[in-house]
Amino acid sequence: MDFLEAPKIQILGVAVAAVAIAATAVYLFSSKKSEVCLDPERFKVFKLVKRTDISHNVAKFKFELPSPTSVLGLPIGQHISCRGKDSQGEEVIKPYTPTTLDSDVGGFELVIKMYPQGRMSHHFREMRVGDYLAVKGPKGRFRYQPNQVRAFGMLAGGSGITPMFQVARAILENPKDRTKVHLIYANVTEDDILLRSELEGLSSKYPDRFNVYYVLNQPPEVWNGGVGFVSKEMIQTHCPAPASDIKILRCGPPPMNKAMAANLEALGYTPEMQFQF
Repeated sequence: MDFLEAPKIQILGVAVAAVAIAATAVYLFSSKKSEVCLDPERFKVFKLVKRTDISHNVAKFKFELPSPTSVLGLPIGQHISCRGKDSQGEEVIKPYTPTTLDSDVGGFELVIKMYPQGRMSHHFREMRVGDYLAVKGPKGRFRYQPNQVRAFGMLAGGSGITPMFQVARAILENPKDRTKVHLIYANVTEDDILLRSELEGLSSKYPDRFNVYYVLNQPPEVWNGGVGFVSKEMIQTHCPAPASDIKILRCGPPPMNKAMAANLEALGYTPEMQFQF
């Protein structure tokens, strides 16, 4: 009997070992798959692998992460600090929000508007493929869980669109999140509209959950969007009305943020219903 049982015991031992090895492999693969690259305490460098010039002062920068399965590790609505040098060779640090999510493994992208006198703009203007960018994070006070509100209203100006785009993408691409998003995006001219094709792609793909309304200070002759500055009437028409289950997000130049805060207060939005990036 002992002789007959011995092979069974050996086979069982091999099977147990195989299961253990497989479990270890799955664990290691999962760990590798979820490798987070950001460090909130120290800067880490990432290689620029692609630069796409969108206009005379806007470009998309794609940076490579250590492995094809690495993720940046940036929570929805938060940002990173980027370090570079200005035209005088002095160090400068400025916050930016990637347009990619952690579902975009292996790399991350920044859409940067480079202003003539911008100190960090100089650094990005000079960057070429193969250069490295120093990054630290995540940073930010925004915290989001799917379905925590019924709807978001978003008031963005200029490059303030990047955190809005990131939040909108995360919401819309999550099949379990039913939150609706209403965006008002203000710029000076039509050429200043950042991420326009991406925004209209979201609008086309999720027509019942995402709406975007453009506002221009200097519109072209043929224009069906808003004209001038974002008004109370525009907010009333294109954003969800004040309620305990909605939130209005703001991100733009300081004068715009101040004006929008006044408009929202006049319309009855409480401080709890608002968040400024």
